[in-house]
Amino acid sequence: MSLPDRLIAAKLRDALGQTLIGRRILVLESTRSTNDFLRQMLNPELVEGLVVFAEEQTAGRGRHGRRWASASHQGLWFSLLLRPRLSLLESARLTNWAAQAIATAIRDETGLRSTIKPPNDVYLGPRKVAGVLVETVARRGPEYDAIVGLGINLNQALEDFPGELRARAGSLAMVLGRLVDRTSFAIAILRELERTRETHLALQASTPISANH
Repeated sequence: MSLPDRLIAAKLRDALGQTLIGRRILVLESTRSTNDFLRQMLNPELVEGLVVFAEEQTAGRGRHGRRWASASHQGLWFSLLLRPRLSLLESARLTNWAAQAIATAIRDETGLRSTIKPPNDVYLGPRKVAGVLVETVARRGPEYDAIVGLGINLNQALEDFPGELRARAGSLAMVLGRLVDRTSFAIAILRELERTRETHLALQASTPISANH
């Protein structure tokens, strides 16, 4: 059996250069949910732009608590921390921003044209291949932490999905007929999120640190 296609935090970090998103990266072997893990880490000193990947989620979820199947080493399951200069009423823009970034990364990395089903799902044809879950945690006054969770199905075969999801879930590999390099795609989506962060959200975040931190 071949070794799993593993994500390596240092490799991802080095590929990004000087950015806010991904200025610090953690890769967990397994967790219930990257959103929940990041929420438990929250404190005022936690660096904005932190990204937490998990090779497997045992209790991944989407909107309204719906289950998100997160097969080990077959997709990208990650959450990032932002402290946006958007009001809570405007925070729904975060969901659209992340979904648009996924669609762009899919197009640029594979040539496939996906569609976004508002507010948070990305489809290839009739099958859902990605989703976004944004959760906010109040701070002082109008300030808040935004945890932006993304799940992207890359290399699953149909039988890798639970039976109840097989009629509507899909992956990039199912459409392409080949596997997708998870590291390359992870770098691409983080770069796209960074590229569009300020223009799409009018975010004014703190100055990014150098690549070797």
